Amino acid sequence: MFDFTLPSLGADMDEGTLTDWLVKPGDEVERGQAIATVDTVKAAVDVEIWQSGTVHRLLVEPGTTVSVGTPLATLSSPGESPPPERPSADAVPGTTTVATAPEPAPAPAPAPAPAPRRKVSPRARREAERTGIDLAGVTGTGAGAAVTLDDVQRAAAHSIEPGPAEAKAKAEAKAKTRDMRRAIAASMSRSKREIPHYYLMDEIPLRTATDWLRTENAARPITERVLLAAVQLKAVALAARQFPDLNGFWLDGEFRPAPHIHLGVAISLRDGGLVAPAVHDTADKPLSQLMVELGDLVTRARAGSLRSSEMSDPTLTVTNLGERGVTSVFGVIYPPQVALVGFGRPSERPWVFDGDLQVATVVTATLAADHRASDGTRGAQFLTRINELLQQPDKW
Repeated sequence: MFDFTLPSLGADMDEGTLTDWLVKPGDEVERGQAIATVDTVKAAVDVEIWQSGTVHRLLVEPGTTVSVGTPLATLSSPGESPPPERPSADAVPGTTTVATAPEPAPAPAPAPAPAPRRKVSPRARREAERTGIDLAGVTGTGAGAAVTLDDVQRAAAHSIEPGPAEAKAKAEAKAKTRDMRRAIAASMSRSKREIPHYYLMDEIPLRTATDWLRTENAARPITERVLLAAVQLKAVALAARQFPDLNGFWLDGEFRPAPHIHLGVAISLRDGGLVAPAVHDTADKPLSQLMVELGDLVTRARAGSLRSSEMSDPTLTVTNLGERGVTSVFGVIYPPQVALVGFGRPSERPWVFDGDLQVATVVTATLAADHRASDGTRGAQFLTRINELLQQPDKW
């Protein structure tokens, strides 16, 4: 037997609220399967299990808030028999019970099949609670008639008389926003208090990358075109292969390189705050796949539907505020990571190519790094390698 416990879903998480079980006792589960949904201050997360087995007992009821590390369920390993049930309290020690054949009884009528469980996205459920909308009266338009955030917002827009439930929901939403800001404050305060940051920047011309991307996209359907953000992610991941001292964690007084490159992507949330879930094995994936996964990650992050592995194992974070209009961004490292790469807005600037002054599209790339794990020379080489990679995307 083994316990399934609430994992840490980020450095700023101390507890979470179990909102839903995705399994029941007797179900067989596989490694990597999501078996529960947990609401953190930032998102509703589908929590995966990392050992196959059979669910024996669910220990925590939905709606319960528990600390990280709390057992949520017990499971038996493959091939292991569940523990025997306790003997009946009616048994009397020292007596012998003679079994007699029971009188035949009519077979009970089959129990009615349980009504199929209605699908409601975690984001839609929270919005319904916030606005006081009864989900029973909401028509689902998602896959399999699932109730989506848009469905709840549409129902809320047609609600004429807000009642006490809505006032309570608004107060809870306000409290949740406050809790999120507190969690971010705690994590970022820890980062600035404990991590000796150093900062570097490099201006990278994008003519080669954008020309290559324009040619690539011309041959693709509109729905399969790749954005510059995916190209930048790939370049950072490829550079991290050569600079493992910038891809990992500072734990227990020493640097521990990560065995994989899982780039965290900083995503702003609609209601404020941000999350930085991971795109797994970023360096190994073709740009087409990265683009699909990046778009899916942003959509699910803003809908409040992420997986625990995406929240718990980023090894190096990338933030891109170019779309917000800023030229450069000097980020704060997410502990226990040791580096963060930032990209600003690509803009046209005078640039010298082979001795000729031309107008070029240039982006400012920045690095915030932990001086305990690396020095400025390594950070400079890392940024230079990102620059070099962006000049030759056709060779990746």
